Amino acid sequence: MRISKQGKFVLLAGLAVVFFVQSCKDYRVEPSRLMVREFDSEVYLTWNKLFLELDRYAVGYRPGPVPHALGYLGFAAYEAVAPGMPEYNSLANLYPALALPKFDEQIEYHWPTVVNEVYAYLMTRFFFHMETEYPHLFQKVEQTRLQLNDRYATETTPEIFERSRQRGIQVAMAFYEWEKTDVDAHNAFLNPQPPYNAPQGPGYWEPTVPDLVHAMFPFWGQVRTFALPEDEQLARPPIPYSEDPQSLFYNQAMEVYNIVNLINKPNKTDQEEKIAYEQKWLAEFWSDDVLGLTFSPPARLIAVANQVAEVENINLEEAAELYAKLGMALNDISVGIWQSKYVYNLERPVSYIRRVVSQQYPEAANWLTILNNPVTGYQGITPAFPGYPSGHSGFGGAGAKILSSIFEFNSKHPGTYSMADKCHLGRTEFLSEPRTLSSFSELGRECAYSRVPLGVHFRMDCDEGIRMGEVAAQRVLELPWRR
Repeated sequence: MRISKQGKFVLLAGLAVVFFVQSCKDYRVEPSRLMVREFDSEVYLTWNKLFLELDRYAVGYRPGPVPHALGYLGFAAYEAVAPGMPEYNSLANLYPALALPKFDEQIEYHWPTVVNEVYAYLMTRFFFHMETEYPHLFQKVEQTRLQLNDRYATETTPEIFERSRQRGIQVAMAFYEWEKTDVDAHNAFLNPQPPYNAPQGPGYWEPTVPDLVHAMFPFWGQVRTFALPEDEQLARPPIPYSEDPQSLFYNQAMEVYNIVNLINKPNKTDQEEKIAYEQKWLAEFWSDDVLGLTFSPPARLIAVANQVAEVENINLEEAAELYAKLGMALNDISVGIWQSKYVYNLERPVSYIRRVVSQQYPEAANWLTILNNPVTGYQGITPAFPGYPSGHSGFGGAGAKILSSIFEFNSKHPGTYSMADKCHLGRTEFLSEPRTLSSFSELGRECAYSRVPLGVHFRMDCDEGIRMGEVAAQRVLELPWRR
C-alpha cells in the first residue's frame, strides 16, 4: 500500500510524539532535594543565643559542663544534617559507642527543623535543673522550639516536616545515650565540688581568700574528649617553684602584684592612668567569671562566633561546621586544662603574694585581685581551682584557632579578620565598651593575658593555656570533616 506524502508526515509526527513521551518516561529528572547549604543559619543563632542566657545562671555549670554541653550540641546537630552536606563526612564511625539512626538518602528533609529538634531535646536535658530554679528561662527552650517549628511547618509539607522533626529527635536521643556513658561528665554540675584531698605544702593550691571556696571539678580531666589524644592532655611542667626574689617564679608573681597595684593606685600620673585604664578594661572585658552576671568563659567564644556568623551571613551548612568544631574543641581543652590543674596543683598568685612577697613588701600581706563579685558581695576573689594552666587561655586559644580556620585566610578574607567584639555592649557593672580586634589570634592572646592584670593568674599559666588550646583545636580540625 502506497502512503501519500501527507500520510508519511502524519506517521512521522506520531512516531516522534511516541518517542518523546517514551524518552520523558525513561529519563525523567526527579526534582532536586534541598541541601543544607540552601538554608540560612537562623536556627543555630537562635539556639546559641538562648544557650548564653541559660549559661549565665546555670549553677554548677562553669567551667567544665559548659564546653561539654556545647560539644555535644554542636556535634549532634552536625551529624543530624551531615547527610544533606555532600562535601562533608559523618564522623560517627570514629566513636564506636555512638549508635546513630539510619538515614534514607532518597527522601527529603527540612534541615532547619532537624537542627531545631536536636537543640531542643538536648538543652532540655542538659539544663533540667533550671526548671525549678529559673522556670522562666527553662521554659524558653520549649517556647523556642515551638516558635521555630510554627514557622518551619509553613515552609514544607506536613510529611517532610514531621520526618525532619523525628530525624532531629532520634539523633539527639542517640547522642544523649552516648553522653550518659561518660560517667565523669554526665550531670557533673549537680556535684561540682566532690571530696578532694589536695596536696599540702608551699607552692600547692589551697582555697583562696576572701571566700575560701573548695576545689571545683577536681576530676574533670577524666572526661571523654572528641579529638585530643590522652598523651596531649597534660600541660608541660610549670616554672620550678621558688621563693627566691631572683627566681623566675618570683618575677612572675611580681608582674601580677605590680600591675594590680598600678590599677588600684589612688594618685596616678597621666601615663599611669592611661596604662591602668587599658589594663583594667582588658581584665574586666574578658573576665566572665561571675555566675548570675555574665555568660561563662567558654561560652564567650560562642558569643563571639554568633557575632561573626551574623555579620558574615553564613548559611546552615557553614553554621553546622562552625558550631560543631568550636564546641568540640572547647570540650577537649576543658579536659586537658583541668587534668593539668589537678596534676600540678599550683597555687594562685594571691596565695603566693600574701605569703611570700609580703616578706619583702609588708603591704602585700593584704593584697587582693581586682575580680569582684557583685552578686555575693565578695571583693578580690579568685576562681576555686589551681592556677596552672589557665582555663580562660585554653578556651581563648582553642576558640581563636577554630574561628581563624573558618573565617581567615580564604577567598573572602585573604588575611586576618578584624571585628569589634560587642559581647558586653550596654552593661554598666564593668568597662563594657566594645574592643576592636585585628585578628582571631589577637582575640586569643587578649583573652589569655587578661588574667594577669585581673590578678588571678601568673603569665606562665596563660602562655601554656593558649598553647594547649591551639593544640586541642588543631586535633579537632584534623578530623576527616571533608570528603
